[in-house]
Amino acid sequence: MNENKRTQQDGEVEINLAELIPYLFHWLWLIAIVSLATAAIAFSIAAFVLTPKYQSTTKVYILSKSGANDNITYQDTQLANYLTKDFKEMVKSRSVLETVIRECNLPESVGTLASNISVSNTTDTRIVGISVKDPDPERAQYLANAVREVAAIHLQEVMDLEAVNMVEEANLPTTPVEPSKKKFTLIGFMIGFVITCVALIINYYMDDSIKTSEDIEKYLGMTTLATIPMFEDEDGTKKKKKRKKIARK
Repeated sequence: MNENKRTQQDGEVEINLAELIPYLFHWLWLIAIVSLATAAIAFSIAAFVLTPKYQSTTKVYILSKSGANDNITYQDTQLANYLTKDFKEMVKSRSVLETVIRECNLPESVGTLASNISVSNTTDTRIVGISVKDPDPERAQYLANAVREVAAIHLQEVMDLEAVNMVEEANLPTTPVEPSKKKFTLIGFMIGFVITCVALIINYYMDDSIKTSEDIEKYLGMTTLATIPMFEDEDGTKKKKKRKKIARK
């Protein structure tokens, strides 16, 4: 049993980078082919299989009752920040989404609609953006405006706000936001690269065959005296011939 097998049985594998790196470079062509193939597959999935989605965004300005006064204190600013965070959570609440589904006569469930809605807030401001994704750009615009209107009415009642004023109407998107072909292609390339490298590394450490005289000395602890080349076959076929090795302890 050679040294390589003994280290594997002991649960320890010694990594020799001086041997592993040249081995991986030898198979660099295979790594490149597999990585490019998986990248092409991922790009094809993003371009031809997945349904593109468009995103429309509308913005509102939250005005609390205390903020309506002329003198705004630090506590008023902190309160406005908390109200903004509460607003972001309540836009996707069940009561708001159920109202939107009912008024717009949507086939989606509350969970499906919520997954297509995102709420963002510019730091240190009371401006909140409501974004809606949909395969149809016009429908995305319509739903964004509908969510904004329903949320504004509902949140004024629940949160006792002075007003929720519209800053921007929902835009009509012209280009899809997902799936990202670049991201899918990069992920596909990385998956192919990692899988190929891992497979090659496993194959490298599972291969216990003796290939060189150095392997004999390393794994069997024997010294190679000489190598004897083998002659060609009688039919004269040209093949690479292995060499017989004579070794002694």
